[in-house]
Amino acid sequence: MPDEAALIQYLTTTFENVQVVQAQGASFFFYGAMDDSNKFPFATLVTNDYNDKASDLERPGVFRLNIGVSKATFLALFGGPVGRPNAAGVIESGYDYTALDQVMPHPVYGNMYWLCVLNPSPATFEQVKALLAEAYASAARNEKEPPASAGTAAA
Repeated sequence: MPDEAALIQYLTTTFENVQVVQAQGASFFFYGAMDDSNKFPFATLVTNDYNDKASDLERPGVFRLNIGVSKATFLALFGGPVGRPNAAGVIESGYDYTALDQVMPHPVYGNMYWLCVLNPSPATFEQVKALLAEAYASAARNEKEPPASAGTAAA
């Protein structure tokens, strides 16, 4: 099973121009320069319950890989959209968000077409690789062009 370090290495060596921001026990993976504070990650790796407790990430060795995919991919995987988070901040989707090695909607951001997997096995990680590639490609396509007033690089 890939561990957190192996996943970080995979993301930073497989895809070009990936920036990693680490904060609050999580790693956030962005495409391109980090000069835009409104930029969203294409994937995150979370190791604690700081932002939500749905997956019980305080268990020893448990981590959650989160991936933002297209609406079409999300619907193909899960058969339909999921609802909004309830009063406790968790989406009631019928999934056990504490289950290891299962690709499922993200417990908080599933309604924004994010999915997750806790501690993927090598077999599950093969499926996840395609989902990461999709998320990365989408982030690369969405990279903002420099402002027109920025000029051009010196020749």
